Amino acid sequence: MLERIQVTGQKDTRSGFGDGIFELGQKNPNVVALTADLAGSLKLNAFIKAFPDRFYQCGIAEANMMGIAAGLTIGGKIPFTTTFANFSTGRVYDQIRQSIAYSGKNVKICASHAGLTLGEDGATHQILEDIGLMKMLPGMTVIVPCDYNQTKAATLAIADHIGPVYLRFGRPVWPIFTPADEPFIIGKAQVLSEGSDVSLFACGHLVWIAIEAAKLLKEKGIHADVINMHTIKPIDKEAILRSITKTGCAVTAEEHNVIGGLGDSIAQVAASSLPVPIEMIGTQDTFGESGKPVELLKKYGLDAEHIAAAAEKAISRKSS
Repeated sequence: MLERIQVTGQKDTRSGFGDGIFELGQKNPNVVALTADLAGSLKLNAFIKAFPDRFYQCGIAEANMMGIAAGLTIGGKIPFTTTFANFSTGRVYDQIRQSIAYSGKNVKICASHAGLTLGEDGATHQILEDIGLMKMLPGMTVIVPCDYNQTKAATLAIADHIGPVYLRFGRPVWPIFTPADEPFIIGKAQVLSEGSDVSLFACGHLVWIAIEAAKLLKEKGIHADVINMHTIKPIDKEAILRSITKTGCAVTAEEHNVIGGLGDSIAQVAASSLPVPIEMIGTQDTFGESGKPVELLKKYGLDAEHIAAAAEKAISRKSS
């Protein structure tokens, strides 16, 4: 199956969101967009030009934006809030908890520039805790798509989902390897490659890197399941258990702190039903720093070589 994964181009995932919400605007008159002074960065220009009366520029007032979005749902609107992931979560956590999550408001919190691949803007903007923050909120759906096509598909899908959603995507140009016409199913993991030796669970930009790691492992005769866990919550328990039952060990990979992210979710499922050795690839309880995205991923151990090494370690920990 690895051989069937083909790169069809390169584009940033935030452009997938921008194209997705523009398409939504054409289909659903209740879709509205809000931003906190970052319309260009969130690729909203096409939506704004086509639907100026459905766009709200809230300025550098993210907390107010969340309150406005919550209020808009009462009138039947489907608000998509947009800003950087750091400002979409950490800066406004109280407003999200109290005004959106607690009352189950139908707000779509769309967050760009997440993780280390924000790059040169440095540690203050490279939030690595947001998945944990958002998945702990009752009723919050958390989605981290892997490429342009999947981000666009996820943007379309969350408009039909009733309830609050956190959609996390990124800044850098990244390989496109999922089909453009593949529908996005919330809560249903995507199996990209099948193997019997180790399960590689990844989300976001790390899905492509996990694919590269699987190719390195295959050269050594190690065959990996590669599973795109694009939905962190609700987690696809069946897919996790199906894979680790077959392989007996796992590696998780995410552009996020290993504390509170995808790895924790996978480990919780395994611990409650089928304990297996699990190695977690992510930032190790640290902040990031300024630098080029790919170089930062390598420095912090979020590259194919580290995933492959973690897989070999997980395999070695299997009980005989």
